[in-house]
Amino acid sequence: MAELKTVSQAVAVGGFYELDAGTDVTTSPRYNADIAPTRIRQRTWNHWHIAALWVGMAICVPTYTLGGVLTAYFGLSVTEALWTILIANVVILIPLTLNAFPGTKYGIPFPVMLRSSFGIIGSNVPALIRALVACGWFGIQTMFGGIAVHLMFSALSDSWAALGGTGEVLGFFIFWLANVWVVIRGSESIKHMEMFAAPMLLAVGIGLIVWAWPQASVTGLLAQPPGRPEGAPLAGYFFGGLTAMVGFWATLSLNIPDFSRFADSQRSQIVGQVIGLPLTMFLFAGLGVLMTAASAGLVGETVSDPINLIGRIDNPFWTVVSMLVIILATISTNTAANIVSPTNDFQNVAPRVINQTRGVLLTGAIGILLMSWELMKKLGWLQSDVSVESLYSNWLIGYSSLLGPIAGIMITDYFVIRRQRYDLAGLYRDDGPYPAWNRAGFVAFLVPVGLTLVAIATGWLGWFYDYGWFTGSLLGGLIYYLASRKR
Repeated sequence: MAELKTVSQAVAVGGFYELDAGTDVTTSPRYNADIAPTRIRQRTWNHWHIAALWVGMAICVPTYTLGGVLTAYFGLSVTEALWTILIANVVILIPLTLNAFPGTKYGIPFPVMLRSSFGIIGSNVPALIRALVACGWFGIQTMFGGIAVHLMFSALSDSWAALGGTGEVLGFFIFWLANVWVVIRGSESIKHMEMFAAPMLLAVGIGLIVWAWPQASVTGLLAQPPGRPEGAPLAGYFFGGLTAMVGFWATLSLNIPDFSRFADSQRSQIVGQVIGLPLTMFLFAGLGVLMTAASAGLVGETVSDPINLIGRIDNPFWTVVSMLVIILATISTNTAANIVSPTNDFQNVAPRVINQTRGVLLTGAIGILLMSWELMKKLGWLQSDVSVESLYSNWLIGYSSLLGPIAGIMITDYFVIRRQRYDLAGLYRDDGPYPAWNRAGFVAFLVPVGLTLVAIATGWLGWFYDYGWFTGSLLGGLIYYLASRKR
């Protein structure tokens, strides 16, 4: 009988590394097959798959409303708002592509990458922070999807329409099951779904423009004055809006290795993200502005929510078709952006206990808990003034601003401190070269987070919070560099 191998080796294959795992890793409490480095044969995503992933994630209800957020809350004109969205998504490409590099090279997911900068056990702190944000978004997107399911069935059945809020709750759980089913089937299932969804979503976007164009004065829309005080300089409003828009994908700039670990080359992950993200965000946010402006002519009043707008079409066939598209768009966003990351993050806590299936179910259960108050409101069991919209606009966006330091730390660790080299087997062992807790990572994280909280509580250093993602990521990276050099 062949002797059992005990020592793992990282094998270089072209520009990739593949782990030839021995018993030192396979018996480690920090390892399971689902968060193990991907094999070369698993790295099948080309640039079109990556681009389709971003098209599927970017076309969603929150993207549709971004133009309105920037004009209503940041005092920008429509033209300024659209430019801000485009520039912000070009800016966010920098941390996205940089943090994707180690995922592609070593085939590791986000929480395993964190083990280098925060420690083998310490990695769970930033990973669970990211997971909680994702579970919140998962609950919100599932609520949007559930409403679309309810409106679709209501167009087909008067008895379903009579269910009212109960129908929306049933729609929530139907949509929940569809999301969970896709992710449990694995990365190939997500890849095929995104490739199917992306061209359909783009085609529907074009169709909506054709439908709305006659009812909207584009020239008048673009000529509308900004909402800020007359004569106020643009810079402060622009950079405030820019920070908010960068924060929209701040979460994915952290866990992009969860997807880039399946890329077939560094060129594919870079080109795919450049093709898929900025223009999709710009065009779909622009569509939201156009549709909102045209809604008064289409349905008799201004409606900024695409689900409610399309739900008012007095034609059951087109209502069903439109809701099917919204359901597809929301599933393609939710599965990739809000389930994959927490699934891996929860596995990182206890890989021997939590595998991919259990991680997905745990994510889904927390998503239900976070939305339980809204579900009970719809059933008439609870009275509350807290709305999904306030959760989306206040807690999650503010919470995401705390993630900037993690991005800066990850990039500095890999490119500056580690010089693009990981001990691949060591990332999965308690007795490897990485400490249980990396003090430098926590100092670099807690200092900017502390300053952000002080700014929120006292108003002192308000600019630090206003430009939170930029200030946090730059300060976090700098402190991590200095603290790591002194060790």
